[in-house]
Amino acid sequence: MRRKPPLDEAEIDALLAPLQGLRAVLIAVSGGPDSTALLAMAAKWAQRAKAPPNIAAATVDHGLRAESAGEAEAVGALCRQLGVPHRILVWNGPKPQARLQELAREARYRLLAQCAREIGAEAIVTAHHLDDQAETALFRLLRGSGVGGLKAMAENSDLGGLALLRPLLGVGKRDLVAYCEANGLDYARDASNHDPRFARTRLRPLVDRLAEEGLDAASLARLARRARQVEDALIRQTEAGEARLHLTTEGNCDAQTLFQEPIEIVQRLLTAAIARVGGKDASRIGLEKIEAMTQALARAVAEGAPFSRNVAGARVRLARGVLKVEIEPPRRAS
Repeated sequence: MRRKPPLDEAEIDALLAPLQGLRAVLIAVSGGPDSTALLAMAAKWAQRAKAPPNIAAATVDHGLRAESAGEAEAVGALCRQLGVPHRILVWNGPKPQARLQELAREARYRLLAQCAREIGAEAIVTAHHLDDQAETALFRLLRGSGVGGLKAMAENSDLGGLALLRPLLGVGKRDLVAYCEANGLDYARDASNHDPRFARTRLRPLVDRLAEEGLDAASLARLARRARQVEDALIRQTEAGEARLHLTTEGNCDAQTLFQEPIEIVQRLLTAAIARVGGKDASRIGLEKIEAMTQALARAVAEGAPFSRNVAGARVRLARGVLKVEIEPPRRAS
């Protein structure tokens, strides 16, 4: 009996259907098996698809490993074979000692977005897959994330006006490696994926252990999908609450009316108002701070007591039943 090839044309066509209708896309290719598979699949798909987008690829050389420049050149060689334009994007300057992976990720997306705009691409396409989704959900669960964090990665999100597409979130890494091997595609093996300094590296043995107990990558990805559904509902309910209260837009509202909303909606409205007034990214305001403040504020409202607390550059103040979110006043010199 003939063995079914990994990821046949029909499956690939379904995976890459979200690219149909776009004028141009930029594929992020590190040279590892995941992005190498995506690059090859997209190049071959574009040859048989009706009105496919123009496809280009880019490799970010973070300059963190001696091998990175050679890996980027190897991607360029593969792109020439596939007829795909390719650019190497270099993260220049001194590298941080702390939060290295986080800052490298920010630099990577910044460089990719700049490149996409230069070539007129409407979307950046990455090779994040099922195992990445599972790791992200578990990583955030272990760090006490709320529902918004447990949703993990979206198949389609916004990156500064560009679409960020992840068409392989339902595909396991094993299948992508098998695709590379079945099609004779060489790929890089990043030693940093085994570096215990990085949290995700330390997390992977736990992922394997949980899989043995039945909580495998597919189960964690299913948790992320369900969390996304809940998050979407909460976003709509928060928008409806804001339409009634105008806390974010006007910076004040009746406190009793606010606390008629579910506590999750209260926290989200307060976070949005604080972020707007304080000029902060709402996702950077710690959930624990918001939860503690909301609990204290709820007690003050119930008791008819005054309340004032500074959070993320804003002051949340309760007086005579009116809640105000204002710019935090300057601290007095000691």
